[in-house]
Amino acid sequence: MNYRGGLYHKTQILMAYNTNRIEGSQLSEDQTRSIFETNTLFSEQDQAVNIDDIIETQNHFQLFDFMLKNAEELLSSNLIKQFHKQLKRGTSDARKSWFKVGDYKLLPNEVGGHETTAPDDVDSAMEHLLSKYLAKVTITIEDIVDFHAKFEAIHPFQDGNGRVGRLIMFKECLKYNIMPFIIDTQHQAFYYRGLQEYQAGREKGYLIDTCLSAQDQYEAICKKLLPPISK
Repeated sequence: MNYRGGLYHKTQILMAYNTNRIEGSQLSEDQTRSIFETNTLFSEQDQAVNIDDIIETQNHFQLFDFMLKNAEELLSSNLIKQFHKQLKRGTSDARKSWFKVGDYKLLPNEVGGHETTAPDDVDSAMEHLLSKYLAKVTITIEDIVDFHAKFEAIHPFQDGNGRVGRLIMFKECLKYNIMPFIIDTQHQAFYYRGLQEYQAGREKGYLIDTCLSAQDQYEAICKKLLPPISK
């Protein structure tokens, strides 16, 4: 319904603030709220604000709306690339000739000191990941987390993989009638450790439990802000 102070309003701010903060944005939650509510930004104690932080925050608000409109669509490479294009358009990265906004990476990259899928292999790796995921008869939260861990291991884009990946999880939860969740800064260390353990093939439960904990938090927000269901 997009009314002020409702679940949509709260989710937009929490999602944009936390997912960008995890990736290094210096904007505070109050600054993120100000951008969303008033399209203005106030400085905190002569803080120097990175323009890309502002652009990517605004882009994320629009990306979230785009995700909601396409929540029922089957996940595809084209849709994932559109997510990336929405997130990174207008940034300084978009002006770099080697940075492909809305397309898979051209240069190798690492995450947490670990190599990711080589650029020449990204297309096939993503198609393989998507085909196995979409072939499932039913989708559970464990399947969504599994897709996320493998998506982040591929790291298909030059930058923005974490934010796109976490939004994909939110979308897929909506599509399959699963309570969605937001990985916030309080869960950040557990989330990164969970990804490392999962991708190394040692322990899947750490990442799954982190997502379930975040799910409990978001469910509490939903119960507080959603209007009661008429009987």
